[in-house]
Amino acid sequence: MAGVRAGGSRVTPRIASVDMVVLGSGAAGLTAALTGSLDGLRVLVLEHEEQVGGTSARSSGSVWIPGNGFARAARPEDAAEAAVYLDALVGERAPHALRRAFLAAGPRMLEDLETRAGIAFRAMPASPDYRQDIPGAAPGWRPLDPVPFDGRSLGDWFARLAPPLPELTVLGGMMVTRPEAAALLRADRDAGAAAIRLGLRHARDRLRHARGTRLVLGNALVARLLHACLVHGVDIRTGVVASRIAPGVVHLPGESIRAKAIILAGGGFPASEAKRAEHLPDPTPRITPAAPGARGTTLDLGLAAGAQLGPSGLDNALWFPCSTMVRPDRSTAIWPHIVLDRAKPGSLCVGRDGRRFVNEAVSYHEFVRAMYRHRDTALPCWLIADRAFVRRYGLGLIRPRTPSLRRYIRAGYLTAARDLPTLARALGMPATALCHTIERFNGFCTPGIDEDFGRGETLYDRANGDPGHGPNPCLGRLGDGPYYAVRMEPAPLGTSRGLATDARARVLDAEGAPIDGLYACGNDMHSAFGGEYPGAGAQLGQAMTFGWLAARHAAGIEREDP
Repeated sequence: MAGVRAGGSRVTPRIASVDMVVLGSGAAGLTAALTGSLDGLRVLVLEHEEQVGGTSARSSGSVWIPGNGFARAARPEDAAEAAVYLDALVGERAPHALRRAFLAAGPRMLEDLETRAGIAFRAMPASPDYRQDIPGAAPGWRPLDPVPFDGRSLGDWFARLAPPLPELTVLGGMMVTRPEAAALLRADRDAGAAAIRLGLRHARDRLRHARGTRLVLGNALVARLLHACLVHGVDIRTGVVASRIAPGVVHLPGESIRAKAIILAGGGFPASEAKRAEHLPDPTPRITPAAPGARGTTLDLGLAAGAQLGPSGLDNALWFPCSTMVRPDRSTAIWPHIVLDRAKPGSLCVGRDGRRFVNEAVSYHEFVRAMYRHRDTALPCWLIADRAFVRRYGLGLIRPRTPSLRRYIRAGYLTAARDLPTLARALGMPATALCHTIERFNGFCTPGIDEDFGRGETLYDRANGDPGHGPNPCLGRLGDGPYYAVRMEPAPLGTSRGLATDARARVLDAEGAPIDGLYACGNDMHSAFGGEYPGAGAQLGQAMTFGWLAARHAAGIEREDP
C-alpha cells in the first residue's frame, strides 16, 4: 500500500522478503525462529515491545515435557502414563490429536535444540504433576528447569532482554534458583557461603550493568534462546508493530514483508482489560503478572486474516492467586502465591464469611478455580498466619525473617491484629466464624489429618510443605497473636483460549481448513490441554513444542502428523 508524506507526495513502502516472520519473542516465538534458522530458513522476528522475552522472561522457565530424556531414564513408562494422564485430565476439552502431537514431538524438540543449538535443561526429579488424583500422574521428572545463563554473552542485547519481576530478585536485581532460595532461607553455614559467592558476583555485575547478569529461571531460558537465534543468523527487531497480515505478507508502517510462513506468538491476551472482560469469568480479574505486551494484538491479526478462536473452555485462563502492593514509585507489585506460603504448616485461607473453602495446598490454578466456585464469598480471600509463620516462611511479598513488618502494614498490604476477633473486624468478616474456623483447623494439626479438605494428602501437597514438620508437612497450628492476613485475588498468568490450529500448529479457518502459511504457538494457539494445567512448565512446554513443529512444517520437514 502506498503511503502519503505530510506534504502530500506519495511514498511507496519498502518491500522486503524472508522465508518466515515470527510475531512475538517469548519462548514460543524464539523457539520457532531458532528452529527455522537451523533448518535453513531466513527468519525475521518482530517484537512490538522494546525488549525481548514477553511473559516467558518473567516466568519460572520450567518446561513440562513427558518422556524427556531424564524421565525416560528414571521411569521408562513415563510417556505411556502421560498419555493416560492427559486423556483423563483434558478429555474432550481439546482435540486428542493435539495431545498426541505434543507427547510425540516434545522430547524430540528438546533433543534437537540441545544437539544443534545448545539449549540445555536440567532435571526436576521432585516436581510432581499437579493432579495426583488422576491416573498417570507422575511423581516428578516431567518438568525441566533451564540451565543458568551468563547474560554477558548477549553483549548489547542484554539491555534488550526483558527483566524478571523485581519481587522475584534479591539485592536489587540478583536472580536465584528455587533450590538456591530454599538454601538461603535455611540460613546455615553452607547457605551463607553460597550467598557470599552470589553476592560478590552480583556486586561486580552492578558496576557495569543495571542488574545482575547471572540469569536463571525464565530469564535464562529466553536469554539462551535469544543468544542461539543471534548466533544462527535470525534477524530480530523490537518496537515494531504489525498492522495487518495477509497470505504471504506482513504489513508494517511504511514497509511490507513477504514471507512464505507467518507464525503468531504474541502471548495471548492476559494484559488486555477488554479481552479479559470478554473471555474470562465474572467477576473479571483486574490484574495480571503477565508481560504488558500480551494484549492479544497478534490474535486480532489472525482473526482479521480468517482465523477462528478455539471453543470457550471452563475459564479460558491459567491462574495465579495474587496479592498486590503499591511500590514506592507508585507502580503495583503483583506477587503470585505459588508454593512458598499456601502449603506451609501454620497458615490457612478464608473467604469473606470467615470459612475455609479449599485445600490451600492445591496448585495455584486449582486454587483460583475454587475461588470462582465460591465467588460469592471467596473473591477476594485472605491468607492468614501468626507471627511465627511469617518469620519462618514469609507471607507473600514479605520474606522470611523480615525484622519489621511496619512498611507492609502502612502500605495496606498486610493486615495485623493482636487477636482473631480484632482481625475479623478489620477484614470485615464474622468474628465467630473465623474463630471457629481456626479452632477447628488447629484440631486437625495434632493427628495431621485435614477432615474438611484433605490438605497434605497428595504427593503434590507434601512436596510444597515443610519436610521438617510432622506428622503432616502441610498442617500446623496457628498459635497466639499477633495475626496477619494478606488479601488474594485471581490473576491470569496466561490465557488458554487462542486460535484454533491443527497438530502441526497451522491456523484453521471457519471451515476447519488450514490457512496456507499461517501458524500459531504459545498462548496465541488454543491450548492443547483445554485450559487444564497438568504440571509445572505446562505452558512453556506446549509453547516450545508447537513453535518447533510450526517451524519444521514451514521448512518442509514435519509434514506428517507427529
